[in-house]
Amino acid sequence: MSDEKPVHVAIVDYRLGNLYSVQQACAYAGINATITSNKQTILNADAVILPGVGAYSYAMETLQRLDLVNVLCDIATSDKPLIGICLGVQLLMTESFEFGRHKGLGIIEGQVVPFDHPHEGDRTLKVPQIGWNRICRAEGVLWDGTLLDGFADGEYMYFVHSYIVQPHDPSVILSTSRYGQIEFCSSVQRGNVFACQFHPERSGNAGIGMYLNLAAQIKQIVNGEKL
Repeated sequence: MSDEKPVHVAIVDYRLGNLYSVQQACAYAGINATITSNKQTILNADAVILPGVGAYSYAMETLQRLDLVNVLCDIATSDKPLIGICLGVQLLMTESFEFGRHKGLGIIEGQVVPFDHPHEGDRTLKVPQIGWNRICRAEGVLWDGTLLDGFADGEYMYFVHSYIVQPHDPSVILSTSRYGQIEFCSSVQRGNVFACQFHPERSGNAGIGMYLNLAAQIKQIVNGEKL
């Protein structure tokens, strides 16, 4: 009989996002995940996922109303994995310029800005970007030991977004992607915090691989193993 401890992940419910598809991807990877806005459940979880699709200002207002801002900041300073997906990566930044100027969680210093007229030659590209795009290793960065471990450089992932993140510290950038003439940050890693602009739960086998990596990472932490 295995002496491994059961693991539990909290998916933060702040009334926005693809919560059930994230939960299903977790289940496929063998992760027991609960959709919740309960502070204690989130704090007691072995890892926390902050997904999201929608308006930045509404998301921050809801997190504040649910009294989850400090909870997420506490998780970010712990040794527990904190995973941001799509709007989730944007919320981790200092501020956003989506329909005004809005304060973010400030877990990673940086800004959220709109795509600046992406184009290919004379053709203007549609915003939001919706569909498959490549993620490429940031210069000098290895994906070993991250949630992108085992991914091919240039792997296709699924994106739906009109805004991009611009971290102040380039060393936190794990992958970049290109939309027209714009190269943008598509994932970040800082300590126990990982976040991505793409939707791994909508990215087929490659995306499931990220959840499998998360499951392995959580088990290592819970069972006291070194990453």
